[in-house]
Amino acid sequence: MTGPHTPAAMSGFAAPFANPAGSPIRELFPYLSQPGMISLAGGYPSPSLFDAEGLAQAAGRAMTGDAQALQYGATEGLPVLRTALAALMEARGVQASGEQMMVTTGSQQAFDLLVRVLIEPGDTVLVEVPAYPATLQALRLAQARIVPVPMDEYGLQTDALADLLHQLPATQRPKLLYTVPNFSNPRGTLLAAQRREALVQLACAHGFWVVEDDPYGELRFDTADGDAAAMPPTLRAVGDLLAASGTNPVVYLSSLSKTVAPALRIGWMLADSSLLRRCAIAKQTVDLCTSPLAQMVAARYLESGRYPATVQRARIEYQRRMQALVQGIATQLDGRVQCAAPAGGMFVWATFTPSIDPQALFDAAVSQQVLYVPGKAFYPDNAQLNTMRLSFAAPEVPQIEQAVQRLAAAVALAMR
Repeated sequence: MTGPHTPAAMSGFAAPFANPAGSPIRELFPYLSQPGMISLAGGYPSPSLFDAEGLAQAAGRAMTGDAQALQYGATEGLPVLRTALAALMEARGVQASGEQMMVTTGSQQAFDLLVRVLIEPGDTVLVEVPAYPATLQALRLAQARIVPVPMDEYGLQTDALADLLHQLPATQRPKLLYTVPNFSNPRGTLLAAQRREALVQLACAHGFWVVEDDPYGELRFDTADGDAAAMPPTLRAVGDLLAASGTNPVVYLSSLSKTVAPALRIGWMLADSSLLRRCAIAKQTVDLCTSPLAQMVAARYLESGRYPATVQRARIEYQRRMQALVQGIATQLDGRVQCAAPAGGMFVWATFTPSIDPQALFDAAVSQQVLYVPGKAFYPDNAQLNTMRLSFAAPEVPQIEQAVQRLAAAVALAMR
């Protein structure tokens, strides 16, 4: 029996948050505080490549004039930034105007808004696997039915997707498909040009949206003859061609987090107007608008003309770090860990021999003070797989070389 001052039991949590699982990558953060730990885990850009001088100048220009940057802004984003982003999209081969896009607080928010607008509990969502863990987390919290689509060294397997779509009953018709076609997270693959066309054709035929998440597309590496790797057209550009008289099924997401600075939290979405309007309404209930001050800094930076050189520096340095990681694995792991060199991005996807227990390897790696993301984090069923994601972006080459030595010691400890 409760007395007059006994508090009542609090109401329960909403079903998706009754027993939620956190981000498997964020769960690794406590290890980062251990002294001497070298992390190949987080997909963080290198602080040494941030154009701090250029951003400081852009911030100064953002604060001049009528203090517009300190006021609330339109939910869709400041016109000056949307115009600058449209020009950036033109350089990527995508026809766009500022009115066709919305600025978001990172591209992760853009995907979350799409999930809010499109997905109801039980809806089918197709996801290439292995997949970015935050995508899987957002879909789980939305109570979506996640259907994996396999990948290989050329990206999402469109033949397998076609077979899957044929087999799915009408009641499980997918609402959307999520893919990172350019230097995917975590596999680092580049989706082949013919598969891009096939994917958009399947979306048009079966009536689902394709979410093209493209944070790494500009981080392409030079080929053996010293030229920048040729990039196939974006899925959005393919959609413009194939759906000229109808709705482009491709929703394009990107951000400045990997090329300028994550702290800006500037992402954007390019989509059909009916979808974009609904996402803007959803964003109004989330944060009203992305920080106008951050938007103005980003706009002034893009206007400064410094962006291409910043990206080029990142391409050169990330290629150097990637080569140090891949070559180190090839020479020091005795074939027990294998990987392929990606043509761009920030990640190497590695497979290790079945004679190594995945949990034992992770524990041994922590004991040797090197950190990576276990492959199970990138699959919807969290299966124990003999894979790992290694990021070469943040550590310097000497750290990468030492990390490989530590990983070799961990492999020796974890052998069954």
